[in-house]
Amino acid sequence: MENLAMHISNGIVNGPVAAAFGALALVALALCVFRSRQDLDDRLAPMAGLVAAFIFAVQMLNFPIFTGAVSGHLLGGALAAVLVGPWVGALCVAVVLIVQSLIFGDGGVAMLGLNITNMALIGVAVAYLLVALLLRILPRTVSGLAVTAFVASVLSVLVASQGFVLQYWLGGTTDVGNSIGGLAGTMAAAHLLIGVGEGLITATTVVTVAKVRPDLVYALRSLRPLSTAREFPVPGGAR
Repeated sequence: MENLAMHISNGIVNGPVAAAFGALALVALALCVFRSRQDLDDRLAPMAGLVAAFIFAVQMLNFPIFTGAVSGHLLGGALAAVLVGPWVGALCVAVVLIVQSLIFGDGGVAMLGLNITNMALIGVAVAYLLVALLLRILPRTVSGLAVTAFVASVLSVLVASQGFVLQYWLGGTTDVGNSIGGLAGTMAAAHLLIGVGEGLITATTVVTVAKVRPDLVYALRSLRPLSTAREFPVPGGAR
């Protein structure tokens, strides 16, 4: 398989499986729209636009892995989860994927449900669950927030990559030259490197925003820590 970037092209997975995941993605995004209406306010709405623009930019940058045989790009799920929360974050990533597919041909239109499921739904959900756990354990210091963002990025990218393995197992139509176990291992190895790169960028970005405007970081506002160490005081406290 020449390219293991997360965008799935048309024809990689058969029609019935693609349609099933398309329906799943549609229902999940409808739920995100409903739930995000409770979160959107004067702070979150403009931040959502900035997050979507940032994710769009970084996803357009592909970089070689394994001596150039494989290329990958950042996903942005953890960044979205930390800055704008799981519901708005999933919508941000989904909008980016739709624009990239329709305008730039990055990922097949027929495969949008698969790509949205992996990157917008699984990626953001896993990242936010990890953020919610770690921010209740680690102190809200620069190092604590950086570790949280980094770990959430790495693991969310790894889990999202295995979403493709499941989809290929259910309805793969092309020969990728590996057994399912081999494909899972190859995807995990490639996306571990992607996750590390994404983790460094996400941690740097999130800490930078938190130092200047902690009230703009959704996770800091919404998650009540068990730790008493708090370097990022948020006006009004946690919700």
